[in-house]
Amino acid sequence: MLNKNAVPPKPRQKATLKQKPKSPEERKLVKAKKSQRAAKIKLRHAQRKIASLENTKETSYFEEVNGGTGQHTEEAPEVLFQPNPGPQTDFLAAPEREVLYGGAAGGGKTFSLIVDPLRYCNNQNFNALILRRTNDELREIIHKQWTFPSGARIWMTYLEQDKDVLRYQGQAFTYIGVDELTQYSTPYAWDYLRSRLRTVDPSLPVHMRATTNPGGPGHQWVKKMFIDPAVHNSAFWATDINSGETLRYPAAHSRAGEPLFQRRFIPAKLIDNPYLYNAGDYEAMLLSLPEVQRRQLLEGSWDIAEGAAFSEFDRKYHTVKSYKIPNSWRKFRACDYGYSSHTGVLWFAVDPVDETLIVYRELYVSKKTAKELAHIVLKLEEEETISYGVLDSSLWHKRGDTGPSLAEQMIVEGCRWRPSDRSRGSRVAGKNEVHRRLKVDEEKDRAGLEIFDNCTNLIAQLPTLPLDRNNPEDVNTKAEDHLYDALRYGIMSRPVSRSIFDYPSKMLEPQWQPADSTFGY
Repeated sequence: MLNKNAVPPKPRQKATLKQKPKSPEERKLVKAKKSQRAAKIKLRHAQRKIASLENTKETSYFEEVNGGTGQHTEEAPEVLFQPNPGPQTDFLAAPEREVLYGGAAGGGKTFSLIVDPLRYCNNQNFNALILRRTNDELREIIHKQWTFPSGARIWMTYLEQDKDVLRYQGQAFTYIGVDELTQYSTPYAWDYLRSRLRTVDPSLPVHMRATTNPGGPGHQWVKKMFIDPAVHNSAFWATDINSGETLRYPAAHSRAGEPLFQRRFIPAKLIDNPYLYNAGDYEAMLLSLPEVQRRQLLEGSWDIAEGAAFSEFDRKYHTVKSYKIPNSWRKFRACDYGYSSHTGVLWFAVDPVDETLIVYRELYVSKKTAKELAHIVLKLEEEETISYGVLDSSLWHKRGDTGPSLAEQMIVEGCRWRPSDRSRGSRVAGKNEVHRRLKVDEEKDRAGLEIFDNCTNLIAQLPTLPLDRNNPEDVNTKAEDHLYDALRYGIMSRPVSRSIFDYPSKMLEPQWQPADSTFGY
């Protein structure tokens, strides 16, 4: 039944866009209202905390009145998230300035990146930035800004191109996280974002965190920055990815010569995530992939890449912990020289048991003259007996000058060499011999070539060295191949273990020794 005396409702007005305040008074009013809203949030938070404390007091009084046998019990707090034991826990507890959590797919890396900054959400000065390459990829995580009652903020957004870093120019963050770091082809964005990392709160540390799988456009620079410098899951001082030298404070600084900050790489495996691993379906899917993708996404291997010349390289068989080489083993060295580019020198030993070739030392330097290099080499092998050295034969060539060649300059200093084989077909033959040495003997369960784990540059370069597109029987000579060339020279020098004829004649002469030093017989 209609009410004739009812007042008709007022027509709804169309919503209008809010205009920005123009006058100083209007801007002050808007700012004051924001402060009022923030104060109300803090007030509600304080009221809830007071109510919680009062409830605790009432509970204690209730238990006291009932002689400690009160029937009122507090419920156990609900655990919303608990990290899996192993790498996920290591990542969330890592104290280093820059940490990469990478490796196999399905290890829980992205979820860890979201949870990690929440530890500082009670600090009003905390301001975090979490990035993905595009907005579409970001939707896999979440696309918004989280603001906490304390005033802390976490901003989740995108960074698609290098020029997009300018969106964050002039801003300061105490935490920066990047998901899928290898999607960036160069380290420009990562290095620039480091300049946005700062705080005036002494109680608030600053961190950069990244997660990623092996592969992608940025595989090489990420590998150089985080994987190659040190043993996995151990802290190390940050290094320059081009020179390999530790980053230090400049000479004019009050802390001159001290390292800047530490990094760490935490490897991820599918087995680290029992919720995904135990089902078995995802593992079966990864097992069905081609070899390169399977090793990257299932095994988390950084030592394999598309078009790699030595895809059979496996750290399990081809790298060993360093140990003291017996003096009785044959030792020799090989070198590929460069001044503007790098000089690579490798020291070899031959195991007399099965003729396994062992690379036990490396030298990787640049801007060293032949004379300087000779002194460095001789210093490193002062207490050793080196049978011979193999040097790039082009260093004996005289290019229009009448002075001594580079090889002669080193020999004059006492660093003796013999020329390498650079005849026609020697490069292909050398590559085939490297393949033969890398092959694992199933009976001995040992490869013909082993590299000490302190030879970080050779271990980093050899498995990712690309093939020549025009000649698949050789490596790409425009790639970083100096240590590979030194390895090839050494392997092609026909190394064999020492025989009885290699020892000085005096050592072979029978000498009488008394059976009893006291009585002399």
